[in-house]
Amino acid sequence: MKKNAAIIGFGGMGGWHANFMRHSDVINLVGVYDIKPERNAAAEEQGIRAYASLEELLADPAVELVTIATPNDVHKELAIRAMEAGKHVVCEKPVTMTSADLQDMIDASNRCGRIFTVHQNRRWDGEFLVMRDVYRSGDLGPIHHIESRCHGSRGIPGDWRQEPEYGGGMVFDWGIHLIDQIMGIVHDRTLRRVWCHCDHITNELVDDGFKLEMFFDGDLTALVEVGTSNFINMPRFYMTGRDGSAIIPEWGQPCREVWCFNYNEKDVVPVRTAAGITKTMAPRDEKSLSEKFIEQPHADVHDYYRNVVRAIDGEEEQLVTHHQMMVDIKIIEAAFESDRTGLPVDVELKF
Repeated sequence: MKKNAAIIGFGGMGGWHANFMRHSDVINLVGVYDIKPERNAAAEEQGIRAYASLEELLADPAVELVTIATPNDVHKELAIRAMEAGKHVVCEKPVTMTSADLQDMIDASNRCGRIFTVHQNRRWDGEFLVMRDVYRSGDLGPIHHIESRCHGSRGIPGDWRQEPEYGGGMVFDWGIHLIDQIMGIVHDRTLRRVWCHCDHITNELVDDGFKLEMFFDGDLTALVEVGTSNFINMPRFYMTGRDGSAIIPEWGQPCREVWCFNYNEKDVVPVRTAAGITKTMAPRDEKSLSEKFIEQPHADVHDYYRNVVRAIDGEEEQLVTHHQMMVDIKIIEAAFESDRTGLPVDVELKF
């Protein structure tokens, strides 16, 4: 059965949610509310009801589900108020800015008996789904390193994302997605340590990029990197194991998987460089390697809302759990601490 939903915040992501809801098989959009009158007017121009106040939205008995798409600093207050008003809640990422605030939100969910989750829509990215499958397939042998990057050259969006009091910066904006994806791929390992360095190339107040190193059980490492001043992009994903490697160069491209069937090849032609020769770094060829290309699967991001509705009806467990939300935020907290001190931070976290 369709659920009646309302959206708090009608900016970029609020409009994105509204568009999906208006074409949904599980959600009926009943209205939106934004603190900016011009955004409410924009909603009405699209034929969407705009509530006169937050109080009017929360008091409407027709509203069963509230999606919060506001700046990050008010997520906690709005989510708790909505749950106390009897509404189920979907919160845009990051769910909030500290693990203590998140615990208060989880406590409210349990106290009110309402579904509460965060919109981790990047779990439906084709790049992530392919790399998760490659990791689980065993094709590359035991995996020892994964790299995940998002590179751009346009700086931080020119809005509240440039201001620390609203939870701006790339760790919160893109880091939360890439961290969640890495933890989803490496689902069978415990994260033991993180080290992070934040960039301030175009913005001194918040990070406009970062490098996060993650150290897991079993000598597996991961590098998560976001940059907004990169004019040549490095690969979106790279994974390597004992027996092979896999790479996705750019968004939407197939995964190239290469594995070795003749590791101890004897007939190696040395590479000649300006200063000498090397067999160690000589490239392999068809005498010892096989390869295949894996197309990205079709994924419907609206399955997220289908799961939320089924969770409300008690038919499924919610896909983005309270525990996973907490793990992501605690990794971000450790990353900020590492950047502040310049030292690695010990953790013990697992999806």
